[in-house]
Amino acid sequence: MTTTKTNLLTWPVIIAALGYFVDIYDLLLFAIVRIQSLTDLGLNPDVVGTRILNFQMFGMLVGGILWGVLGDKRGRLSTLFGSIILYSAANFACGLLPYVPKEQVADIYAWLRFFAGVGLAGELGAGITLVSESLPTKYRALGTSIVAGFGILGAVVAELTVNLAGSWSVAYLVGGLLGFALLLLRISVHESGIFESAKKQKHLKHGDFTMMFTNKSRFIRYVSCVAIGLPIWYCVGVLVFLANQFGAAKGIAGVEPGKAIFWCYLLAAMGDLSSGPISYYLKSRRQAVFYFLLFTFVGVLLLLFSDYDSVGMYY
Repeated sequence: MTTTKTNLLTWPVIIAALGYFVDIYDLLLFAIVRIQSLTDLGLNPDVVGTRILNFQMFGMLVGGILWGVLGDKRGRLSTLFGSIILYSAANFACGLLPYVPKEQVADIYAWLRFFAGVGLAGELGAGITLVSESLPTKYRALGTSIVAGFGILGAVVAELTVNLAGSWSVAYLVGGLLGFALLLLRISVHESGIFESAKKQKHLKHGDFTMMFTNKSRFIRYVSCVAIGLPIWYCVGVLVFLANQFGAAKGIAGVEPGKAIFWCYLLAAMGDLSSGPISYYLKSRRQAVFYFLLFTFVGVLLLLFSDYDSVGMYY
């Protein structure tokens, strides 16, 4: 057991967990402060908020491809540095939005979230890749579950920060500063041995995104992994982010997206921490994914179609 702990709690794993923590804090912060920030800025939280959220999500789509290609070409660490600088600067700038001219604030807010999304997309991908390449094969599922389980608590802390600070702009400034502090910690992490070894093999293609589509087996696996994420993001990006609108549709007043995110991610952290041991016990990541998706499906059905009339039940 001592050996397992030593192998799992390596510096790359600890830093990746902290990185994902900051990543989730900054990613979910807009959803938490959407209503409060847009109302204070004189904008419609539902109409303008959906547009800004779309900008952030499109930025993550662009960033996922961009940082993935750069990570293979330049290395995981350089990708992490670039992504952290970008999303930290964008989030810090969001804290200064109260000082932006009113007629320009909607567009500036949207573009800041776009660039934040581009940066945020690089943190998890590069961090998890670095952890996976740094751990023995049999401990990778456990290592990634530790990173994800701890990192997801960033959303919980984001909601608590907004409540304690009493200001959405201060919460953005805190998120930006956390990112820059993380950058200092990242400096001490070394590139993975697998990447360094692959870099020496000149015959290998690095950062060729078209390779995802030129091999049938690889393409099917790629699409399958994307499909696994769709219902998860539906729960978070729709049912949780827009909790106030879904609550109103069910005749429940007072549902707050921030609190919905708090409860969703508090329990999601428990799910992430248990996913590694469960897949380790089952000796199958596929079975673990199947059971978790099945549980998610049941939860969605209960949320949308069961008969309840209280804010607490929605949460």
